[in-house]
Amino acid sequence: MEERTISKRTFIIGTRGSKLALTQTQWVVGELRRRFPAITFEIKTITTKGDVHRDLPFASVGGKGLFTKEIENALLAGEAALAVHSMKDLPTEMHPDLDIGAVPEREDPHDVLISRAPGGLQALPQGAKIGTSSLRRRAQLLAARPDLEVQEFRGNLDTRLRKLAEGRLDAIVVAHAGLNRLHLAPQNLQVIPYNIMLPAVGQGALAVEIRKGDAEARRVVSALDDAATRRCVEAERALLAGLEGGCQVPIGAIAEPAGNGQIHLRAVVCSLDGRTVVRGEMRGAVDDATRIGAELARRLLADGAEKILASLGRRQIE
Repeated sequence: MEERTISKRTFIIGTRGSKLALTQTQWVVGELRRRFPAITFEIKTITTKGDVHRDLPFASVGGKGLFTKEIENALLAGEAALAVHSMKDLPTEMHPDLDIGAVPEREDPHDVLISRAPGGLQALPQGAKIGTSSLRRRAQLLAARPDLEVQEFRGNLDTRLRKLAEGRLDAIVVAHAGLNRLHLAPQNLQVIPYNIMLPAVGQGALAVEIRKGDAEARRVVSALDDAATRRCVEAERALLAGLEGGCQVPIGAIAEPAGNGQIHLRAVVCSLDGRTVVRGEMRGAVDDATRIGAELARRLLADGAEKILASLGRRQIE
């Protein structure tokens, strides 16, 4: 795209102020500056509800858009032209005046276990204490190891790693993408395979959000869009929407390119104690990503996920 077709010379980009959020946004800014050197991109940090209540369990804070609403409000008010989110934080039901302008290439979506001693998940002692703030991770951990003691554990990555080193826990579970983006490589790290733990919908992907009517912002950010990642995320988000789940309901999913113009979507719904697990998978044409996600959601509900989600009241906790 030629820069002379863009009349706006400055774009404000809204983001959370956490180290990871800023690192992600700085990457986006770097890529945009490389493509559009004559345009100015400025970062505006915005405090979200999730940042204010950092020490409270997610379940006690509640509400959609825990890490996105205030940033979206800035977009709607014209205080920012773009916003960068972790895709997994973005509600499936978006404001009608906002849109995902770009989905850059995805980082590794896996969850990882970081332990004080080597050996990974299966080597943890009976009754080991594991920290996570995610009901999805809790449920899948307990499905694999019912003996574990899973504790509520929030904080940024540096805080979590420090508390682990201090001996408060035997292990923690975090997203591999965050570690990679921050160039952190802690000892005793195990990448948890998908047959044990499926990631959150959109995990590892970024969403560059824009106002629907801002054609110039769309043209600029479209340079960062990765078609394969977008289609996979669309399948996952359609599945989540079909299940009516939020990111703090125990739902995991991953869609991946499967060759020959197809994608492979896998998903799981678990009870909070990990005793009931409903799994499913589906392949189909990449252009049918949304339909594949919706269809797999229907299959999971029919196979028992409906009962699990009904018992949770389909809580939309983000």
